[in-house]
Amino acid sequence: MAQQQKQEPEIPYLTRTQVLVAMGVTAILLWIVAKLWLQFGNFSLMSWRWEERELLWGVLLGLGITALSGLAYRLWLPYRRSANYYLEMVLKPLALPDLIWLGLLPGLSEELLFRGVMLPAFGFSHVAVIISSICFGILHLSGSQQWPYVIWASVVGIFLGYSALLSGNLLVPIVAHILTNLISSYFWKIGQSQIIKN
Repeated sequence: MAQQQKQEPEIPYLTRTQVLVAMGVTAILLWIVAKLWLQFGNFSLMSWRWEERELLWGVLLGLGITALSGLAYRLWLPYRRSANYYLEMVLKPLALPDLIWLGLLPGLSEELLFRGVMLPAFGFSHVAVIISSICFGILHLSGSQQWPYVIWASVVGIFLGYSALLSGNLLVPIVAHILTNLISSYFWKIGQSQIIKN
């Protein structure tokens, strides 16, 4: 029986500091793109209000996306390989407290651009959700073999896009995104530490 080769990253492994700096720089770049688009576009940022009901919807959506991601991870082998590749590159060097930044920075900056700016820019429509979701998925492309991860990120983008569209409140996808990142990354880190112990 031939042994499966572990997929080596096309980008070299990063240190903890490099991952944290990359997350910060990416968040700033996305924020700048969002601000410039708002400055020169003829539309307003999607509104967001702190309301308990929307906060609860965001939490429930985040838990639902996390559960579906876990299911996809278990049942869809190409996605599992792709996710492991991506998560090993991003999460492996991080300490558990760093996961807070992994939740907050992408959760805020990506939602600002992909749901807060793109949805109103493209007219709060089904087409706007699809376009913003595909762009969101492509942002997660870290190598030529990573298409399953991009496809899944695009599907997640559709959930987040429709949550924003239906609620009219950017708080819902922000909370869902932050929670999904926190829970998924935590379980992946714990799973990896158990593999190492065994």
